[in-house]
Formats: sequence, structure tokens, C-alpha cells
Amino acid sequence: MSDYTFYVGHLRFIANRTGRVNDEVSRMMDILDDIASQIETKSAFKLKAEDLRLGSRALAGVAGFLQKQILPEVVAAQNEVGEKQVRWVIDTSMAFTSKILMHAEITSDKDDLELDLPKAPS
Repeated sequence: MSDYTFYVGHLRFIANRTGRVNDEVSRMMDILDDIASQIETKSAFKLKAEDLRLGSRALAGVAGFLQKQILPEVVAAQNEVGEKQVRWVIDTSMAFTSKILMHAEITSDKDDLELDLPKAPS
């Protein structure tokens, strides 16, 4: 079992709850689901070169949603473990967004990228 079950849960929650209003959004949600599947078996995930920019947008969306909608509720409920996990997901997703976009720029969207997850919160 992965130490990142909470991260997988957040990614899948957003992927399953977001309305697939167009092909681009649908693809972003598929990418989130794929990332979640990869994280279930190892503490890393790989994005194909053609998915870099949409993947980065999807992860930024995860962070933004959690920051605006979920974190205030977790803090108000004084759920310390939940707050630590949500903050970790926000910070990690934004760090990945930055790394992915830098990689996409440097490689002109031509190389896949594998990212290792940081240590899970305790």
C-alpha cells in the first residue's frame, strides 16, 4: 500500500468530480487519473511529452481547488492531520507544475518527464 493514498484520493476526487465540458478538460482529468494510478504502485509518476502542459494545468487546478475550497474547511474543523495532508498536496502539486513547465520549455515539449514524490507528511 502506498504512503500516498491521500494524494491519490485527492487526484481521483477532482478527476471524477470535474465536469468534462470539453476535450481539453476531459484530457486533463484523464491525466490526473493516470498520475493517481501510477502513484498507487510507486512514489513517482511519468508524463508523456505530449501531456506535459495539460498535466501541469491539471495539477495547478488541483492545488487551486484545494486552496480555495477544501483547506478552509479542514482548518475550521481543526483537523490537524487533514490540514497537513491538504497543504502537502497543494505545495507538491504546485512544485510539480513548475517543474513540468520548466521541462516543457527546455525540451520544447519533446521529452517525457518522470517526477518523484517528496516524502509524505507524517
